[in-house]
Amino acid sequence: MDTARRASAPSDEASKWPLPASGAWHPGLGAAERMFFELSPDRPFTLEGGGTLTDPVLAYETWGALDADAANAVLVCHALTGDAHAHGHAHPPSQPTDGWWNDFIGPGRPLDTDRYYVVCANVLGGCQGSTGPSSVNPASGRRYGPDFPVVTNRDIVRSQRALGRCLGIDRWLAVVGGSMGGMTALEWGITYPSRLGALVVIASAAEASAQQIAWSKAGRQSILDDPNFRGGRYYDAADGEGPHRGLANARRIAMIHYRSGDEFDRRFARHSENPLLPLRLDHRFDVESYLDYQGAKFVPRFDANTYLVLNKLMDLHDVGRGRGGTDAALARIVAPTLVMSVRTDFLYPRPQQMRIVEALSRRPAMRVEHVDIDSDNGHDGFLTEPDQTGPPMGEFIDDVYKNSPRTLAVSR
Repeated sequence: MDTARRASAPSDEASKWPLPASGAWHPGLGAAERMFFELSPDRPFTLEGGGTLTDPVLAYETWGALDADAANAVLVCHALTGDAHAHGHAHPPSQPTDGWWNDFIGPGRPLDTDRYYVVCANVLGGCQGSTGPSSVNPASGRRYGPDFPVVTNRDIVRSQRALGRCLGIDRWLAVVGGSMGGMTALEWGITYPSRLGALVVIASAAEASAQQIAWSKAGRQSILDDPNFRGGRYYDAADGEGPHRGLANARRIAMIHYRSGDEFDRRFARHSENPLLPLRLDHRFDVESYLDYQGAKFVPRFDANTYLVLNKLMDLHDVGRGRGGTDAALARIVAPTLVMSVRTDFLYPRPQQMRIVEALSRRPAMRVEHVDIDSDNGHDGFLTEPDQTGPPMGEFIDDVYKNSPRTLAVSR
């Protein structure tokens, strides 16, 4: 058995730990590197779907220093299970893992914090400090749970726009994101075309496809079918009695389409630490152990209701909704745009990125570039291939920065 397969073996003891009902952050864990922005302190924040949030908060982190002209700010948008901790060390128990994009952010990295002021915020609906289903609803004094309203990428963009203005940023040098974060980045380019200098969209799409919605449905249903989900009102459950099985199953399903068949064959093939004979139903192939491990690792850091809200946000993603269609919406983008694809991504396959590239390229003066990432890691290639993803992104943003006019910031 090779090292890659051995490293992915599950911890049977870990799967038996009596975990809290939710892995959501709460103030008792300490803020760690988080800062908090009161999004709408004077009136309810109205969402695209018609719901409202009272006194919503965004958790965010920053790295580097903002220039006097506020022209060096880069917004990083996270994926479904990400959060504001894109860079830095782990701070257990508040932040149990290192930054999810450490290879991309920091001194000398593609998003060089000696040059740029980098910002990342946990999205509305998230579970790592921003207002979400695990937060207390001021109107009832109870956790929102299933009463949390539907949130869309357009709501996320408006909330990030408000955060930027609070930080003294009226125009971002660049907005960058992969997967769900790429959807958010696209919405930025369409909703506020004059408020960003460059756009980087990685392994994402202009609208969710039927197959993507089908995958999402299977993951969400596994949570809904867990008896411990209790209709979303599980926060007061005893340790070990939360919807852990459903959330772990959702993660197992997601890992199948986050990775690729090429990678699974390379790492696991048909290997097994257990003897195949005599044949039995409880025999486990190594790839099954890998999925179990990923599920067990995910549950302690996430919240089941949040998974439902943000996963649905991705299904609802459609830049053309109410804008005359996809082409009309993409025509609003004026910022130089870099689009990246992962060769083995069958969740957000290359044709979806080329759809964006082709639409933007119809305008002769529009700067559009496309990069293929040659990786067998599937959709997760946008996280796992810094040597291929980082340099072209960094060079693209550097070039835009060098050629951007400098004006003294007036929004502070």
